[in-house]
Amino acid sequence: MTDQESIDPEVISADEQDIETGTTLVLPEHALPDKLYLIPVSNRPFFPAQVQPLVFSSEDWEETLQRVSQSPHKVVGLSYVAGMPGDSTKVDPEDFPEVGCTVKIHNVVGEGDQIQFIALGMQRFRIKQWLRRRPPYLVQVEYPENIQDDSDEIKAYALALIQAIKELIPLNPLYSEELKNYLNRFSPKDPSPLADFAAAITTAPGQELQDVLETLKVQRRMEKVLVLIRKEQEVARLQGEINAEVNRKISKHQREFFLREQLKVIQKELGISKDDRTAEIEEFESRLKTLEVPETARKKIDDELKKLSILEVGSPEYAICRNYLDWATSVPWGRYSEDNLDLDFARKVLDEDHDGLEDVKDRIIEFLAVGAFKKEISGSIMLLVGPPGVGKTSIGRSVAKSLGRKFYRFSLGGMQDEAEIKGHRRTYVGALPGKLVQALKEVDVANPVIMLDEIDKIGASYRGDPASALLEVLDPEQNSEFLDHYLDMRIDLSKVLFVSTANQLDTIPGPLLDRMDTIRLSGYITEEKLAIARNHLWPKLLKNAGLKKAQLKISDATLKVLIEGYAREAGVRHLEKLLQKIIRKAVVVLLKGKQKSLSVTIKSLEEYLGAPYFRKEKAIDGIGVVTGLAWTSMGGATLPVEAGLVHRQRAGFKLTGKLGDVMKESAEIAYSYVSSQTSQFGADEKFFEKAFIHLHVPEGATPKDGPSAGVTMATALISLAQGKKPRSVAMTGELTLTGRVLAVGGIREKVIAARRQGISELILPEENRRDYDELPDYIRSGMNVHFASVYNDVYQLMFARKAARKTTKKKNRS
Repeated sequence: MTDQESIDPEVISADEQDIETGTTLVLPEHALPDKLYLIPVSNRPFFPAQVQPLVFSSEDWEETLQRVSQSPHKVVGLSYVAGMPGDSTKVDPEDFPEVGCTVKIHNVVGEGDQIQFIALGMQRFRIKQWLRRRPPYLVQVEYPENIQDDSDEIKAYALALIQAIKELIPLNPLYSEELKNYLNRFSPKDPSPLADFAAAITTAPGQELQDVLETLKVQRRMEKVLVLIRKEQEVARLQGEINAEVNRKISKHQREFFLREQLKVIQKELGISKDDRTAEIEEFESRLKTLEVPETARKKIDDELKKLSILEVGSPEYAICRNYLDWATSVPWGRYSEDNLDLDFARKVLDEDHDGLEDVKDRIIEFLAVGAFKKEISGSIMLLVGPPGVGKTSIGRSVAKSLGRKFYRFSLGGMQDEAEIKGHRRTYVGALPGKLVQALKEVDVANPVIMLDEIDKIGASYRGDPASALLEVLDPEQNSEFLDHYLDMRIDLSKVLFVSTANQLDTIPGPLLDRMDTIRLSGYITEEKLAIARNHLWPKLLKNAGLKKAQLKISDATLKVLIEGYAREAGVRHLEKLLQKIIRKAVVVLLKGKQKSLSVTIKSLEEYLGAPYFRKEKAIDGIGVVTGLAWTSMGGATLPVEAGLVHRQRAGFKLTGKLGDVMKESAEIAYSYVSSQTSQFGADEKFFEKAFIHLHVPEGATPKDGPSAGVTMATALISLAQGKKPRSVAMTGELTLTGRVLAVGGIREKVIAARRQGISELILPEENRRDYDELPDYIRSGMNVHFASVYNDVYQLMFARKAARKTTKKKNRS
């Protein structure tokens, strides 16, 4: 078969002849061709007795339709192909069903890349043979006869179908009066077109409709179609109920709306009530009567009130203006709470809420005393710096409680948008004032205590730098005229007491840090933790668990073992978690009913918490081993330093222990200093010329950095060069190439760390003597501290005194 092959020209369409033989008309199927061009359809099969416009791609099917149009009968075959690919010309012949429908095409119109025509369904066909397996598809067909019996049962099905379709008409407005007239032309005596028509008007899936098309027994076909019609009735009935319910609700809402509008008009005429705009304006004006608004701010608010009075209630600008006035009149202009300046009461509150931290309490009392003297608390911004869990946030609450002020806290951790501080401009959708204006609105006074938590963790992004936005807030010389971008009005923040918290100072920008008064919280020693656990943590946890004091007891000795063996960190947060764990396990035992009360003892502590995390450590000693003191963001810690000789083949120096750049520099300085002064320290002058030395700081997985390990490293190197074990003394201090010992930070934390490890003898820089003298007596008690201004002072303490004592003992023996 060639591409130019066309349909037999001898076939004559039934529409082109009207031949009467007696009283019988020539049937259309007698004039249908035995060769058909095929076009696949994907939505649903086409049925005989169906008339419908169809649209196809001109690129794909223009040649096929042109050949059909040039034929005398103008008939084409339509076949339903389920799951047809996007390119309909690539349908495999095996995907075509065996049965399809012939249609006569009318009014072929081409527009752009599409061809449209009206299809008139004529007769089922069955494919006998494929004559062309690629577009344009060509097949040889036969026309199967409908299998029908003239029985009463078929007539009954026909009448049932007609009745079902008529019942469907009022349920679906798509079926109009023309459909009723169309049904009247069907005769129960010829039910096949009726069944095909009924199937065509349903919304059943394409596969089910194809099954109907392939069913030649008329009665069986009508049974299937009747099921589809019943399903369509149920869907239409359900849809009608949903529409009726929706219309009922809409009608109800419309009725209520009209009644409310009528009621508003009646009330307005009688003077009983006002409209929304008038009520809102009066609400804003009533707020302003109780406030002392500055003149410039009042003028701006009055302008907005005039603007609100002429705007339409439904306009977007009305909502923007109304929200602005709501915020502007919610700021507590000139409204202040009265401060309680009783220092004895303040001390009592601080002592009740916190154990230990005496120096911090004294500093807060001094700050309050200045305010009491001048009858006003303002002009200072406190920054509480310390490890996690030492009570920075709770101290801020205690300050607010002692003053009788409102307290508001928000965290700056991770904040990256400066609009969080200074507000969004009104031009943006969903604009809001900054956190400070929101805080004033919530507390409803202009002099609260505002806590800026985690100020060291503030971020920056393309939205701006919040730390820079805080410069105006935390400057006593500027915050009296703080400008919020949303309100665009000056707000006085000078009466607000700002309390900030941080774990470290390194990440706080210098200009911002300069505006705050730093108060350090260095952590707690064992005695302070014991008091906190006994007086605060344990009672609070018992109350949260619903336990009485008599049901669960814990002794001070057990608490001390718990602190020293399980919770040596600077704060008390981990200690609180351990106490919670004990209470949870104890509650399980009490619920079993075997015991009515429990006592946690030292022996039973391991049953609750397992083996201790920390055990009593033996003092670190040995040749080349020295204990240093370090400061971390978690508090103070001991830092052993080890120096070892690897070999004597060549000179070298190796560092390990995950040291930072500063500590590496300290090690290089210590190595250079000791190498140049070997003879002064009683060691072999040529020791470092051929010695390969390895300097290690244990716990290599932990990053370490800071300028405080120089003297420790130098002492370890001298001990290695002399081959002598140094004294068991902990030390800290930075070393220069000329042998000077420089001051370091974190003296309190380091002294507490030494006490926690049971070390009582320390060496500190001379320049830190003042820092040590300012420590509370309970921290200095039992400590033997030496101060060094040059490294020779350290050497005399670590080696020379020991040698002098040995010489004295030999003389006494002789």
